[in-house]
Amino acid sequence: MIDKLIDKIKETENPTVVGLDPRLSYVPDFIKNECLEKYGKTPKAVAESFYMFNKEIIDKTFDLVPAVKPQVAMYEMLGPEGFDSYIRTIEYAKSKGLIVIGDVKRGDIASTAEAYSDGHIGRINIEGNEFEIYHEDFITLNPYLGWDSIEPYMENCRNYDKGMFVLVKTSNPNSGQLQDLDVGGKTLYQKVGELTSEWGKELVGKYGYSSVGAVVGATHREQAEKLRKLMPDTFFLVPGYGAQGGKAEDLAVCFDKDGLGAIVNSSRGIIAAHQKEQYKNKYSEKDFALAARDAVNDMKADLRRCI
Repeated sequence: MIDKLIDKIKETENPTVVGLDPRLSYVPDFIKNECLEKYGKTPKAVAESFYMFNKEIIDKTFDLVPAVKPQVAMYEMLGPEGFDSYIRTIEYAKSKGLIVIGDVKRGDIASTAEAYSDGHIGRINIEGNEFEIYHEDFITLNPYLGWDSIEPYMENCRNYDKGMFVLVKTSNPNSGQLQDLDVGGKTLYQKVGELTSEWGKELVGKYGYSSVGAVVGATHREQAEKLRKLMPDTFFLVPGYGAQGGKAEDLAVCFDKDGLGAIVNSSRGIIAAHQKEQYKNKYSEKDFALAARDAVNDMKADLRRCI
C-alpha cells in the first residue's frame, strides 16, 4: 500500500493529506440548516451535515491531493449515524481515487486487536461470507501495549495490501511527558521508532519504504530529525502543520533528499479555510470548498518551498 500512496504523491506533486475532522462549527449554515430542518436537532442531522460537508471538500480537492484522513472520533461521538457518515465519507473519497488514512489510534491485544484489524483493514467472516466494513487503506495505531498489539494487523496488511502508521512522536504539547523519557540511554520515542522500523522490514515496497509507517509531529523538529536518521525506511505521517504551530521549515527534516518519505496532514487549516480572513473575503459561504481548494494549493506551495 505504501507504493500506492507514494505513486499518488508523485502524481499530484503534493505530500498533503486533508484531515476530514469536521465540527458543526465548521459546517456552513446552509448545509447545517438543511439537515436540522430535515432531521431535527439530532445526531442524525449532524452526521448528515458532516457527510455533505466532506463530500464538497473532496469534490474540490481530490485532484490536488493524494489522500484524506478522517478522524473517527468526530463521527463516533454521534453513534451509529456518525459511523455511517464515516463509512460513506471513506467510500466517496475512494470513488474519487484517494488513499484513505483512517485516524483510529487503536491499541489493544489478542482477540480485541484482531477484531479491530479485521474490521478496519481486513475482512470479517460471517458463516463463510466475507465483508469489508470500513475500507480504509491505512490506519493509525497506538503501540503502547507492545508487539502483540501490532501483530494482528500485519497479516491483514499482507493479505489485503493495507498499511498502518504507528504513533512514535506525536504533535501535542505534552507528548514529552512520556515519549521523551529516558529508557536505558534512549528516549522512549526513539525506542518505539526502532521497534516500528523493525516491525516494518517485511513490508518494504519498491520505493524503499515500509507500509508500517510512523506518526511524527511537525511541532518537534529536533526529534523528527533524529527519527528520520534512525528510521530511513519508514514513511512518516506528519500532523501538527498550521493550526498546531508546525511550519514547513520545521517538518522539512521528515523528508528524504528526493522530497519523499512523508505526508503532511492539515485538518482545520483546509476544511475550515472559509472561516479564515485570507479566504472568507474571497468566497461566499456556499463556496466554502473553493476556499479549501485554495488552502490546499497554498499549503502545497509552502511545503514545496522547503522540501
